[in-house]
Amino acid sequence: MARPMTMAEKILAAHAHLDEVVPGQLIECDLDLVLANDITAPIAIDVVDRIGAGVFDRDRICLVPDHYSPAKDIKSAEQDKVMRDFARKERITHFWEQGCAGIEHALLPEQGVVVPGDLIIGADSHTCTYGGIGAFATGVGSTDAGVGMASGRAWFKVPPTIRVEVTGQLADGATAKDIILHLIGKIGVDGALYRAIEFGGPVIESLSVEGRLTIANMAIEAGGKAGLFEVDDVARAWLEGRCQREPREFHPDPDATYEQVITIDGADVEPCVSWPHLPSNTHTVADSRHITVDQAVIGSCTNGRIEDMRAAADVLRGRTIHPDVRCIVIPATQKVWLDCVHEGLMDVFVQANCVVSTPTCGPCLGGYMGILAAGERCVSTTNRNFVGRMGHPDSEVYLASPAVAAASAVAGHIALPSDLS
Repeated sequence: MARPMTMAEKILAAHAHLDEVVPGQLIECDLDLVLANDITAPIAIDVVDRIGAGVFDRDRICLVPDHYSPAKDIKSAEQDKVMRDFARKERITHFWEQGCAGIEHALLPEQGVVVPGDLIIGADSHTCTYGGIGAFATGVGSTDAGVGMASGRAWFKVPPTIRVEVTGQLADGATAKDIILHLIGKIGVDGALYRAIEFGGPVIESLSVEGRLTIANMAIEAGGKAGLFEVDDVARAWLEGRCQREPREFHPDPDATYEQVITIDGADVEPCVSWPHLPSNTHTVADSRHITVDQAVIGSCTNGRIEDMRAAADVLRGRTIHPDVRCIVIPATQKVWLDCVHEGLMDVFVQANCVVSTPTCGPCLGGYMGILAAGERCVSTTNRNFVGRMGHPDSEVYLASPAVAAASAVAGHIALPSDLS
């Protein structure tokens, strides 16, 4: 009889064709998906070409031009062309051209390419996002991604699992983004180093799938190998009619062994902001009101979904951006962009004097569409605030939820929606 296992252990065991696995064990697994973007794909493609066998399955490779796309310069155009030519040569099913694309980690779940129970590697650290719908997904280097594209397999060291239970009810105004910022502030950016983080508890069960994807997205900011959520009725309703393949649900055994169990009282999770230059440098919004901002960014693979757009629009409706602030709104996919049009959110953003962009990672990684000058501060719904992350090394990024970012854009300083008159 197999030992009791966590979600991560069960998914890895199934893909290694083993009855059980234990933390620290080295295994080789079949992959369900391998993905790369316009920055990482050219290197992976070179690996595939050097191996010389083509891709293992044209339906299981995902290529998404999202970081510097639409191309911002000649170099980024050339990178896009490498990916585009490879997709045509190998007849890749899941290549999204401009006008059909979006930010990869919002696009793949939205379109049902990722399904529960998958084992996924991606040449992007925020591949862990897909744990929000019950997949084991993790970022790898471009070389590993290339080998995965060619072979359909990868090796893993089975990670220990940390269980995070969020109990009670969230404090007023707190969101999924605040939960993950609170956790990272509590355990640090290396608190879950090479661990799987399994989330549960009443507050987690009450979250939307969009909220769960936000939390899973930032598991890597705590050092996590993956962040995982069980599939429940909320997830099943969201997934209905969406999955391109048959999903598989993996649930932890009641007596599974966890390296650590962290319990968070939802009432302790207040709206918060991560100050520079680490996601773990968390402070409450109430203690951050003195910080003026020059720019606000609402979007990214963390908070660019329709739920995030609605939250920002609720704050901005009938208001205008502070005259000393630029506010950039970036819907994460073409569908989210169109939903914003249909729901009248675009009217809200434009009337508030926001810049609204086509879907792109853009400013999140200091790419384009909102680079900061020396001394400038940005409040952002993105996932990282390292030195120089969004531009000049002397600029600063403050991480926050969409509602707080929108309120701060109106106030001219970090603020809660309730602070606005």
